[in-house]
Amino acid sequence: MQTRLATALSALLLTYPAVAETYVKHYASPAVDRWNYPFNPTPGTRITASTFGNEPGSPLFDNRDGQFIVGFNTSADIPTGLGSSKYTIQSCTMTITFANDFVVEYDNTVDPYTAFLPESDPEYVADSDLGQPIELFGVGFRNGYSLLDWNETSPFAPASATVLNPSVRNAYATARNASGSWIDISNSVRNRVTPTPFAVGTISGLKPGELVPLGSTMCFELDVSRADVQEYLRDAINAGRLRLTVSSLTKVVQQGGNFPQFYCRENPVVVVTGVGGATLSIEVSTTTCVPADLDCDGMVAASDLSLLLASWGVAGVTADLDGDGIVGASDLSLLLAAWS
Repeated sequence: MQTRLATALSALLLTYPAVAETYVKHYASPAVDRWNYPFNPTPGTRITASTFGNEPGSPLFDNRDGQFIVGFNTSADIPTGLGSSKYTIQSCTMTITFANDFVVEYDNTVDPYTAFLPESDPEYVADSDLGQPIELFGVGFRNGYSLLDWNETSPFAPASATVLNPSVRNAYATARNASGSWIDISNSVRNRVTPTPFAVGTISGLKPGELVPLGSTMCFELDVSRADVQEYLRDAINAGRLRLTVSSLTKVVQQGGNFPQFYCRENPVVVVTGVGGATLSIEVSTTTCVPADLDCDGMVAASDLSLLLASWGVAGVTADLDGDGIVGASDLSLLLAAWS
């Protein structure tokens, strides 16, 4: 028994050293982009996408009515399926380009939900600056769709749904709430919350309050120091599909208003010039750890012991360190022998 454990331990420590790789990738165009709006008759092929809110106080539509989903496929460049914990996102920046000229004021700060309530609401507080920010969130799915099977031509909502109603879209802007759950933030004003975006769009050389010129590049530098952003991006890179939602609460009235528009990859300007579509630059580090380091934090310690004990008697899991088909005493011995 001791000989078998020693042999397994030797293989554990010598055959599987920790390996780190870093991938720096730039995507000059998205794999998918879609104006995610209930009355878009050409999903996945429209040449521009706009973002805006609904009319303040209206019971119709999501508060974040016009959304713009942009997606990049990373599986050809960054290994997938390592497990989300094996990835660390060092940086992530997305850009989009304005397709209309001097229509909206530039605002690079988050506005509270109170600025989007009807003026008759007791909580209403007038916006303290010009314009409304353009924000970046994740993408969540409902009605049977998921990251792996939703695409830019998927239906906006189930055939049985009334698209005038809130909270029916199959893909929606998502963020993590105070309880740690990923939720649909499309109705943040109705729910009286101010969600924290992954990033707020910025435009180099433009001052807040100035009108945005045609062709301006808006940059979203995702805050990868935040746990929620890391979690979302790690899951996406593990799956090889990163999807992000551009959203704003730009104030409009029914069938009218001034709101930002952005080039889609099918736009003739983008097709001819090769510029103007969304881009992504990302740096990702991956780590392959020794098997006893079950949580891949660089050491074998109490957290790994907890994971092993939680898998006790279970077959086909990573805590089966000796490969005998089940987690048991010999696996515990191997883990303790590799204790940091």
